[in-house]
Amino acid sequence: MTSPTEDSVLRLEHGDLYVGQDGPRDAPALLLIHGSAASSRSWDALVPLLSVSHRVIRVDLPGHGRSAEPVGGDYGVPEQGHRLGAALDRLGVERATVVGHSSGGYTATALAEQRPDLVTALVLISTGPGMDAFIAPPSTATAPTQWPPTDEQLRMFASTGFREGYEVPQEFVDELRGMSQAAVTAAMQASTAYLSRQALPSRLAPLGKPLQVIFGEQDRRWRPASAADYRAVPGARVDLLPDTGHTPIVEEPLRTAALILAATWTHAAGRNRS
Repeated sequence: MTSPTEDSVLRLEHGDLYVGQDGPRDAPALLLIHGSAASSRSWDALVPLLSVSHRVIRVDLPGHGRSAEPVGGDYGVPEQGHRLGAALDRLGVERATVVGHSSGGYTATALAEQRPDLVTALVLISTGPGMDAFIAPPSTATAPTQWPPTDEQLRMFASTGFREGYEVPQEFVDELRGMSQAAVTAAMQASTAYLSRQALPSRLAPLGKPLQVIFGEQDRRWRPASAADYRAVPGARVDLLPDTGHTPIVEEPLRTAALILAATWTHAAGRNRS
């Protein structure tokens, strides 16, 4: 029987941050970071699979889910990484494998850039490597005159986050509706700015961190073939999931969890041999 999630709110310098924890507290730590316009609940299907062997830590990024909007309105990716580093310090976590979905992969990368002592390995799921790989059509769902959008508008906005024909879960609609327009817009702009300054493979290559990349072959936000760009990172492993869109953590939780766990076990085995 799965134990209930331990919920807490950390009082950080620039706003309160929600944290959920599952699994043994003395097990290796896995930090899960959601993407823009989502929340830590997007990992619900994976947590029971990962928390058997890991201390699973989920956060709601500022302005998302149960976390406050940041004081001063700074949604910049480097600042997000700084906040997560502070959160892990507060939790007493000294080493963690960091897993990011979609734009959560940029925050994961920023955290690794800032705190190489803390991040032992990275798993990026459907994280676009460069702006030239972005293929999603423009959306008007966040236009000022249309906030709050209708459920139908929200489903259209979120539809490219899943493979063609996949019904957008109601909880994703509800999470998005609970956000302010400013938070949605600022978070998306911050991700674009971070990626526009430097593509992810060139950020990751000098870090020397084990890297697992997971993409759906039917991703409708980022060109699936662009996953191969990560092979420029020495030792990176790239896996494509067939019949899967932009959100494997919901569409294919079993296969996604297996790849995450394989990455952590491989990394642990390599560390033990060294």
